[in-house]
Amino acid sequence: MRITRDDLSGPEVQALLAEHLQNMHSISPRESVHALDLDGLRRPDITFWTVWAEDELLGCGALRELTPAHGEVKSMRTAQAHRRRGVARAMLEHILAEAEARGYRRLSLETGAQAAFEPARRLYASHGFEACAPFGDYRPDPNSVFMTRELP
Repeated sequence: MRITRDDLSGPEVQALLAEHLQNMHSISPRESVHALDLDGLRRPDITFWTVWAEDELLGCGALRELTPAHGEVKSMRTAQAHRRRGVARAMLEHILAEAEARGYRRLSLETGAQAAFEPARRLYASHGFEACAPFGDYRPDPNSVFMTRELP
């Protein structure tokens, strides 16, 4: 697997993100979908990466800077055909390493509360993330689970 910083211009990346948004809207009520579209992911406070095997897109993820000491995991997605092969784990470990390199003291995320998000919640918990209160601009939402962890 190769993880590359991405400008979101490739058709494969755009298709994966469209699938991601469509899936989020099929699972969660509109007001509970916090996934970003292409323009949202191109904001200057967000760094976006893709995961590849040769020329095949396996997944993606992003890191948003909330403050100089606090980052947020965004847009973690594994292509359907590559689930349960370590793609999300590799991306999360990449994001954790980048957050540490930037000197962040905390990394947080929002994920869904529905059963479909259980594998994501288990992945995050296995990397030290714990439930927390809403952070940043988030508000309490019964369809969201907020998680955070301190960084060394």
